[in-house]
Amino acid sequence: MQSILAVDDSVAMLQMVAFTLKGAGYEVIEAVDGLDALEKVRGRTVDVILTDQNMPRMTGLELTRSLRSQERFRVTPILILTTESAEETKQAGRAAGATGWIVKPFDPARLLEVIRKVAG
Repeated sequence: MQSILAVDDSVAMLQMVAFTLKGAGYEVIEAVDGLDALEKVRGRTVDVILTDQNMPRMTGLELTRSLRSQERFRVTPILILTTESAEETKQAGRAAGATGWIVKPFDPARLLEVIRKVAG
């Protein structure tokens, strides 16, 4: 079973994402912000990381940079799920090492399609 780290400071959004992913057969590790995410993946690997951008304590871009600095997450797909769709923000995400960008509100079928594509 493939595992996905889902990171979002919105409890409602995190629940919707987790419900969608679990319903499709993924193991979901939930985190409420970037620092929580780093703690939850300590000592383990995940197949895909899905993170919000705007969060307290550590943003999605900061989380992405931190994960990319670790050898075991150098090639792990990282998707940023956010309300922001400005091109300069997407470029900042790519520069940080994000694999892709999904704009909220998300379509569950589209989210699963993207997850399947990047997870191989």
